[in-house]
Amino acid sequence: MKRVRQAIVVEGKHDVIRVQSAVEAVVVPTDGFRIFKDKEKMAMLRRLAQVRGLIVLTDSDSAGGVIRNHLLSCIPAEQLRQAYIPPVKGKEKRKPAPSKEGLLGVEGMDAATVVEALRRGGAVFEDEDGPAFPSLGFTKADWMALGLSGTAESKGRRERLAQALGVPTYLSANRLLELVNATVTAEEWERLRSVCDEPI
Repeated sequence: MKRVRQAIVVEGKHDVIRVQSAVEAVVVPTDGFRIFKDKEKMAMLRRLAQVRGLIVLTDSDSAGGVIRNHLLSCIPAEQLRQAYIPPVKGKEKRKPAPSKEGLLGVEGMDAATVVEALRRGGAVFEDEDGPAFPSLGFTKADWMALGLSGTAESKGRRERLAQALGVPTYLSANRLLELVNATVTAEEWERLRSVCDEPI
């Protein structure tokens, strides 16, 4: 399976499943229009965009366009790539009726169509175009062992880590874990450990 260097933004969890069946990548759902109010997720997307770059892959209907335009207004254009699926009439199998505009969304595309949309959108395929982005690969168990969850001091440690990363200090433990795995190299992690008041 091809690995995409950039993070990919889609609309919902079924889109995440479809994209991850086609490529190996960090895939983040906007949860539809919830992205307009979810400051925590937007902070995560900004960090991903800054470090890895983002590819926006929304449905080809008007709702997908609204979400795409919102992301363009919040994230510098040079950090975003735009990938488009073709406007195909139809209905996803899990839905009782077609969408309002009668078009298949990302979840309704086959894997080859998703890969081609990403390729046309400027995806960097690590096996073809460059080296893999190094991931720390921390698990939730590692997070606990590092004192970043599960103790009375964990919240303060996460806040200091988030501050050092330049993201909001209210990120949840799981969201911060995802962000660190997706954007922090081993060298940067050593530096981040030292900026926290307490050892991590």
